Amino acid sequence: MTPTALMIDDRPINLEALAALLRREGFDAIFVESPRSLEAMIAQAEQIDIIFLDLEFPNYSGFDILATLQADPRLEGVPVVAYTVHVSEQNEARTAGFHSFIGKPLDVSRFPDQLQRIMNGERVWEVR
Repeated sequence: MTPTALMIDDRPINLEALAALLRREGFDAIFVESPRSLEAMIAQAEQIDIIFLDLEFPNYSGFDILATLQADPRLEGVPVVAYTVHVSEQNEARTAGFHSFIGKPLDVSRFPDQLQRIMNGERVWEVR
């Protein structure tokens, strides 16, 4: 079965860019632009192998969304990766329980290696 990534970001251009990189690496991509639709998307997904979560949304915090994801037994063991322009929030993200952290904009040349390492269980904490 093709691995699937859940991407949570309120900016369609970010979702498209990340989805293109993921597809190049053989992943299917599920888009969530609004945290309000997150539960429905998780319920519809056959599988989720990795989650990319932006930290900033209108009226929501990525940290609050992380807590919701961590409380969902269907997502147990699924790495949640913070991907954000707010690279100064690395320590807060680590404390909150993110598996990994990748700064935006994503580095196209480094992303395949970062993704592979995360999927192999390694924690990746990198910014540009």
